[in-house]
Amino acid sequence: MGTVDEPETLDKNLSQNENQENEDEVSPIEQVRLTVPTTDDPTQSVWTFRMWVLGLFSCILLSFLNQFFTYRTSPLVITQITVQVATLPLGRLMAATLPTTQFGLKLPGCTSRKFSLNPGPFNMKEHVLITIFANAGAAFGNGPAYAVGIVDIIKVFYFRNISFIAAWLLIITTQVLGYGWAGLLRKYVVEPSHMWWPNTLVQISLFQALHGKEDEEEDPNNIVVKKQMSRSKFFVIVLACSFGYYLLPGYFFLTLQSISWVCWAFPNSVTAHQIGSGFSGLGIGAFSLDWATTSSFLFSPLISPFFAIVNVFLGYFMIVYLVIPISYWGLNVYNAKNFPIYSSDLFTGDGQLYDITKIVNNKFEIDYLEYAKQGRVNLSTFFALTYGFGFATIASTLTHVGFFYGKEIYQRYKASSDGKVDVHTRLMKRYKDIPAWWFYVLLTITLMISLALTIFMNDQIQMPFWGLIFAAFLAFSFTLPVSIIAATTNQTPGLNIITEYAMGLIYPGKPIANVCFKTYGYMSMSQAIAFLSDFKLGHYMKIPPRSMFLVQFLGTIIAGTVNLSVAWYMLNNIENICHPDPESNSPWTCPNDHVFFDASVIWGLVGPKRIFGPLGNYGALNWFFLGGLLGPIVVWFCHKTFPDISWIPLINLPVLLGATANMPPASAVNYNSWILVGTIFNYFVFRYRKMWWKRYNYILSAALDAGVAFMAVLLYFSTGLENINVHWWGTDNSQHCDLAKCPTAKGIIPPPDSTCPIF
Repeated sequence: MGTVDEPETLDKNLSQNENQENEDEVSPIEQVRLTVPTTDDPTQSVWTFRMWVLGLFSCILLSFLNQFFTYRTSPLVITQITVQVATLPLGRLMAATLPTTQFGLKLPGCTSRKFSLNPGPFNMKEHVLITIFANAGAAFGNGPAYAVGIVDIIKVFYFRNISFIAAWLLIITTQVLGYGWAGLLRKYVVEPSHMWWPNTLVQISLFQALHGKEDEEEDPNNIVVKKQMSRSKFFVIVLACSFGYYLLPGYFFLTLQSISWVCWAFPNSVTAHQIGSGFSGLGIGAFSLDWATTSSFLFSPLISPFFAIVNVFLGYFMIVYLVIPISYWGLNVYNAKNFPIYSSDLFTGDGQLYDITKIVNNKFEIDYLEYAKQGRVNLSTFFALTYGFGFATIASTLTHVGFFYGKEIYQRYKASSDGKVDVHTRLMKRYKDIPAWWFYVLLTITLMISLALTIFMNDQIQMPFWGLIFAAFLAFSFTLPVSIIAATTNQTPGLNIITEYAMGLIYPGKPIANVCFKTYGYMSMSQAIAFLSDFKLGHYMKIPPRSMFLVQFLGTIIAGTVNLSVAWYMLNNIENICHPDPESNSPWTCPNDHVFFDASVIWGLVGPKRIFGPLGNYGALNWFFLGGLLGPIVVWFCHKTFPDISWIPLINLPVLLGATANMPPASAVNYNSWILVGTIFNYFVFRYRKMWWKRYNYILSAALDAGVAFMAVLLYFSTGLENINVHWWGTDNSQHCDLAKCPTAKGIIPPPDSTCPIF
């Protein structure tokens, strides 16, 4: 069924030498030479019936599951790794059962072509395209489409309305806009061999492992050692176990989500609960026996390399167990004791929840008189310092990359323009490239639709047309330099803080305008870089470019539509979604949307001048920008001064300072369990049972994800719709740490429905 990408007729010399490599053709990057195959079989079919069926199904399924899970207390992002593993046996099953009969196809103005539902064995190129198709359903590994959060906060937090068509256009345009200019940048960051995109090598390694010998294990001398359980069988067994086990933490025994034994030992101590609570405190001693909690927010710990886990642990330990306790109990920073130690809520100065609805007028703008009555917005110390460390992270990324990788990036970029091609680029020349006009047309149409949205539906999204142009300009300006950084260092600085800060200063008082600007600016660049990263994966795996583009584009449209449809249904059919009764133990708490809503208030409705400026309480946090800029420079000078000390260059401040970037909404128990499980498998198992790790580690991760996802959906449709619950000690209170949410300052009156003592 090869009607889109047929290999072009090759020059005779290229055909004769297709498997010969000279020194100039070998990739200059050692990791690429060790991982990426240097051969290609252009006869393999990629545009097949199997690819379409499995790709569409995977894209729709991932879009549904990721949107479904985003509203739960422990969101679970199902990534392309799960699809990569699960579709292999399905593809082979289709290859074994589908008829091989060839059919004739005659389109007007075209030559007759033949296709078959089963053109031969299920091949790796089909598998790559299916995975990329599915990856669009996970917004390139980030979960549902980012703009769905705008719909959520409008309907559930601000209690206003947005039409389905406006919401759909907003989601699709924010997801696709960056593709236009990203396609034009491929010759700078995809084709050059020095732009190697380290994150793609993990997927390539897994593809090769899955398509290698299935049932035999070999030692380094290529001697068959013994028969092993097939990966497919292992996947099915683990999936079944995960599916069945999730009945406990997901329904019958909720306390397994966070075993906070310190709270149990001291049931009447506020301080003990603040220290021990896994969800609302520092989580000392807290751990989880729930895979959904373990992999929430930080993704599966089984696919994170150990050095990354160590960096996250060091940053997490420094911030949560040193900075926060000193700031809260020692220095009482920003009147910390007036508020809970860990919370993403917004408060008045006397510790009460801030009533945001009172400061929003009929024009969906800030009411300054009501704002003056309630006073300044206050944050918990943890939440406030999270923003400070976010400022430091984005600033430190710039100087860290500049000082430690600047010369390397410049040399590689310079080398990438010398006209030399490696074996991968040479092999890709056999396939038809994508005409530039495809990207120009896509960019023009998307931009025109976005402008129409800002002009004719401005009452729903607030953002003026100049805001769209400014956001697109920012995203376009940063795409090339940030993609070069990502392609050479595997670090991707985000524009979310920059965009929301800028729009908050320029256009305060309009919350939806701010989040729309942030989404167009931040997500356009993010999607563009993800688009380029997938193109590099296709480049390494020798996938025809036109097939790559069509799969990415169609997958994004389908995924955004499914995301919105699921969100629309759930927002309108789940009672008290995002605001459940605390005693109901409802899982629909929307942790991501709570933080997204708070950001819309902080940066848009109230504005940074009244939070981080002279009219707010947190102006000192702006010094974190300067600290972040200077920190890597100090480390770099120390490295140059003491070159023999090997551990100094391993200090990665962007990683350390950004370790808790997901807190909130992520909590301590998420980090504790993630670090523990990741260390067990990616250090101990990897070191002492390396062949087992190589064969089953990623399979285990995919099966655990899939089992939890399917059981959670089954529980919702079998018990959630009818509100059928089980009541006992293990379900009536998920962690038994109620006092963790109490303030500790004298004179602060706790909420009337709480169990907090009056100090």
